[in-house]
This record gives sequence, C-alpha cells and structure tokens, in this order.
Amino acid sequence: MIGFLRGVLVAKAAPSLLLDVRGVGYEVDAPMSTFYDLPAVGEEVGLFTHLVVREDAHTLYGFVRETDRALFRSLIRVNGVGARLALTILSGVSVEEFHRCVHHHDSAALVRLPGIGKKTAERLIIEMRDRLSDVTHRVASTGERSTAELPPTDPVREAVSALIALGYKPQDAERMVRNTTSDQKSSEEIIRLALQSAGRS
Repeated sequence: MIGFLRGVLVAKAAPSLLLDVRGVGYEVDAPMSTFYDLPAVGEEVGLFTHLVVREDAHTLYGFVRETDRALFRSLIRVNGVGARLALTILSGVSVEEFHRCVHHHDSAALVRLPGIGKKTAERLIIEMRDRLSDVTHRVASTGERSTAELPPTDPVREAVSALIALGYKPQDAERMVRNTTSDQKSSEEIIRLALQSAGRS
C-alpha cells in the first residue's frame, strides 16, 4: 500500500494531478478540498494517499489532510458509495460539515451534492454515524496532520476531538467544551476543565 508521496507537482487538472517522485510519475486523483491547497506547478507537495485496486485499474487517491483520507476510507466502505462518489462528497463539503450533516440527520444538505439521492443520503447518515467516531479516534490518536500550510490549530476543536476519542458522544463533547471558559486556553486545559466538570455533574 502506498500511504504517502512527496514530490514535484508536474500537472494538475481536477480531479487528476501528476506528481514526479524522484523521476517516477504518479497519477493521482484528488478531491477539490485538496486542489484548493495545492502549490503551483513545479513546486513540491506531499500527499497522504490511498490505493484502490480493481481488475481493470489501480487508482491512487491523494489528500493534503489526513482527516480527508480517513473520511474517504470510511465512505468507500458504505454500500453503494464508490471512490468517485467519495471524492464528490469531499469536494462538496468539508469534513466538519459532513460530520454536522450526519449528527443532525441533515439529508437535505447531502442530496444537494451531485450523484447523491435521498436513499443514498439516508444510507450515509445511518452507516456513517458510528464510523465517524472511528475516523475521529484515528486522527486524534496521531494528531491532525497536514502536508500543506494550515491556519493555527484550534484548541477548542482539538479538545472536542479528544473527548470524542475518549468515548464521549460528539454532541456531549461539544456541550462539555462549551461549558468551559475556553478563551486563551490550550486544548489540554480545556479537556481537563471539561472532564472535571463532567465528574462533578
């Protein structure tokens, strides 16, 4: 399995890009969420990758953020959702927005994405509800990683992700963090206060 590539961006034409890794050209398909963060052609870029092997093709998919790859891997396990539709979802909504749609049972927002009908949207919400906790746990256990320049990490978001990884439901984790005075605090301090508050309730 090819899990990561770093090389020079030779060409990009959504959804495909060409990466020169020490003289070997890798064709990679990527969602728009990755394309928005790609550097100019001729510059170096790193991508987290996932290889899909079929009888007629071996297709490599690339992502600037590991959270995007983790969600992609969970999506393609859903019945009726292939790699192309997973790319469409990641191109149309952010990981955070997808989480919101699932947790709030917002099938209408998912139906607005190309290729997703009402039945597929409902299936996504039902099957992804439990899997999103796995995605968050995998990322939280290693830390959010990105191969591109990103804004400073949000301590509040980090705290919520960590609480979910500890076994709290997403809505409970968000409530616990909201109940702390989180301004100017590190994620570790927010988590400690949230856990202390939960222990007193």
